[in-house]
Amino acid sequence: MTPGANVPLTAERPGLSLVRIGLGWNFPEGTVPFDLDASALLVQPNGKLRGDEELVFYNNPSDPALSVHYGGDNTDGAGEGDDERLTVRLDRVPAEISKVVICATIHDAEDKHFGLVDGAYIRLQNLEDGEELARFELQRDFDEVTAMLFGELYRHNGAWKFRALGMGFKGGLEAVVTNFGVQVS
Repeated sequence: MTPGANVPLTAERPGLSLVRIGLGWNFPEGTVPFDLDASALLVQPNGKLRGDEELVFYNNPSDPALSVHYGGDNTDGAGEGDDERLTVRLDRVPAEISKVVICATIHDAEDKHFGLVDGAYIRLQNLEDGEELARFELQRDFDEVTAMLFGELYRHNGAWKFRALGMGFKGGLEAVVTNFGVQVS
């Protein structure tokens, strides 16, 4: 996939309701591994979160509707496969939520950035049959970027789709949530 490309989900798979979102990355040889954290933002049609309870991450592992669940923190990206996972129950996402944005941020980002990360990707998997539904790999360096919007699940004409994003932010998670209308104190 390329940034901006989308994949129909529920229109082509009417019974699809449970997807796993996997994010993965590696570090070039000689780089000391560091902690990246996955997050999901449940966004209204106005582009804003209703509140910080709509941010799902290691300090808030589920939203109030229990539609998105954070699957745990891999602090060094070691091992094969997905480094962090989120599970989304599409049929439980509240009607007033138009998209679920998936991002990764660098924990304690001093002297660290996405330019030091190799092979970063997001993938969607149907949890019922294991089929990989979509995969997007970052294709360029993101020096100075400490937060990355990888992709989003969004509603279109009553059906769910996935869109690849690949948008970077300086300022980590604070910059991301501020962009979506949450004031950090």
